[in-house]
Amino acid sequence: MIAFADNLPLVRLADQRAVKYERVWLERAVAEAAESAGYLRWWLAPHVAESVTAYLEREFEENIIASQCLRTLVSSVLQVIGYPEIARGFRLPEPPVRISLAALAESAGAGYELAFFHELDRTLCRVLASRTSRIEFCDLAACVKRLRRARSWRKDCAALRNEIVAHVRGQAVRLRRKRGVEVELT
Repeated sequence: MIAFADNLPLVRLADQRAVKYERVWLERAVAEAAESAGYLRWWLAPHVAESVTAYLEREFEENIIASQCLRTLVSSVLQVIGYPEIARGFRLPEPPVRISLAALAESAGAGYELAFFHELDRTLCRVLASRTSRIEFCDLAACVKRLRRARSWRKDCAALRNEIVAHVRGQAVRLRRKRGVEVELT
């Protein structure tokens, strides 16, 4: 048996893809189920996610857990602590899709900003083919420095950062209207 570095199993989705288990993903799903059941900003969501994570880390012996098994596990925890109404509404959503803006800047190559924005829009179109409800953009500062060919942050970096943020915000509004996709930029 191969042990993973964080000692957590992969999650096998219904379409047979295996994705990395992430506590934050599970916590958001529990919080959404709690909100649907009438518990706004439910304070126990992080604790439920942490206890499931601890079980998977210390007790679960397989390298992969089926998403249906993970859903059943979370529902069982919710039942045991006295929240059957949250357990009934709990669904495990598609995991968030992470897009590294720095990697897109690298793949844009010599085309700089125009090629970068084109690559960003192409990537978003591919992501929309999935059923994810959350897209996380990361590495904004590294992206800007790469596109500006700057070793350290300069004034012209701030202007490009603002342009990228405005573009992503515009896309986020469109995605929310079209499919209810949540977007985060870091």
